[in-house]
Amino acid sequence: MLDIKKLLVDKPETLRTKLEQRGCPPDTLHRLRELYEPFRTLIHRRDELNARRNRESHEIGALMKAGQKDEAESRRIAVRELGDQIGKITPELSEAEKRLHEFMLTIPNLPHDSVPVGPDESANQEIKRWGTPPQFDFKPLDHVELGNDLRILDIERAARITGARFAILRGLGARLERALINFCLDLHTQPFNPETKLHGYEEVWPPLIVNDRTLIGTGQLPKFEDDLYRLKDVEDVSMELDAQKTTPRKYYLIPTAEVPLTNIYAAETLEGSRLPIKMVAYTPCFRSEAGSYGKDTRGLIRQHQFDKVELVKLTRPEDSYDELESLTRDAEAVLEKLELAYRRVALSTGDLGFSAAKTYDIEVWLPSQNTYREISSCSNCEEFQARRAMNYLRFSRSPNSKPEFVHTLNGSGLAIGRLWVALLENYQQADGSVVIPEALRPYIDGLELIK
Repeated sequence: MLDIKKLLVDKPETLRTKLEQRGCPPDTLHRLRELYEPFRTLIHRRDELNARRNRESHEIGALMKAGQKDEAESRRIAVRELGDQIGKITPELSEAEKRLHEFMLTIPNLPHDSVPVGPDESANQEIKRWGTPPQFDFKPLDHVELGNDLRILDIERAARITGARFAILRGLGARLERALINFCLDLHTQPFNPETKLHGYEEVWPPLIVNDRTLIGTGQLPKFEDDLYRLKDVEDVSMELDAQKTTPRKYYLIPTAEVPLTNIYAAETLEGSRLPIKMVAYTPCFRSEAGSYGKDTRGLIRQHQFDKVELVKLTRPEDSYDELESLTRDAEAVLEKLELAYRRVALSTGDLGFSAAKTYDIEVWLPSQNTYREISSCSNCEEFQARRAMNYLRFSRSPNSKPEFVHTLNGSGLAIGRLWVALLENYQQADGSVVIPEALRPYIDGLELIK
């Protein structure tokens, strides 16, 4: 969530332009002000009435001590009338605050000044390339053909069990998935190297089910509920209640480990000396992928259930863009060790995710498509998610300093299914076998070839 004071006070023309670059209607700031002004008026009126009531109550106490009981009683009547006025304002104020808050939740993060300006992915900018795509003296197969021939991938039976866009990995296909997960986790949990500034993450095993408040914190709700799998039969009225003990929580399967990891310290004020906090987690992820039917749906490219190793950082504001660079390098290191060609792309204002201020996409080479395809998005959300988190996510530079919002960062390190795809396609041989890259062999009992 953005700072409402910044939106309504700081350089409105600049902010209006940035919001339009994110696809917001031109009247967004006007609509925000229309909601904010009555809320501010009611706050002012309530505070004024409370101040008068407090003064009157204090004076009543003085009158009672002076023995002026009749005068004190008449003043009590006035105090009760003030209380009635406050009581009438309270529901109006609550409704005005609710409308304002709900609107604020729909406004995306502002893009960083370094983000390329453009309406969509056509304005993305390539930053660098690493490695050389393989050259084949035969027509390369895609991962579905390879997986079927090697009997390690079964799409047809998965569809029979569940439905479209699910997969079964079998035999060496399942072992390869497990090997890639462990390879990524071991790499990212290596001690931090001060020379390369790589890795040094704490491994976390988070819940796969989260409540609605957690998803609001990272920005998936309310805007993207259609992309989530909601568990409609486990809404708990008796145990999981909000702070007022009145509203049952709603539960969802996680779309990414970013959601639970980012919210681990929600409602806490961290000691500044602890930052940056760096966490890594492997989890299955679940997405309905609403609106993407017919797009990239062959094989493992865009599944409803997929494995991912996720990187999350909580940092000081002044360090967050340096930490974004190192987080992106952490993700790229996976591809470099597996010797898979990739490129880094800076997303444009029109292609940024809802919560991101700046994002790099890492795209791996896929021979069957003769192009680079996304395998990781690494984003700096600045204080946007920390403001949305339950009771905020902040840090204190010293025991007596005013708490500040942390900056949150996240990135895939990497998407395991797409890494599985890239490995099969880039290391395929003319006879249909697949070479296991040397760095991965210790994770699969020294196996050199899937055939």
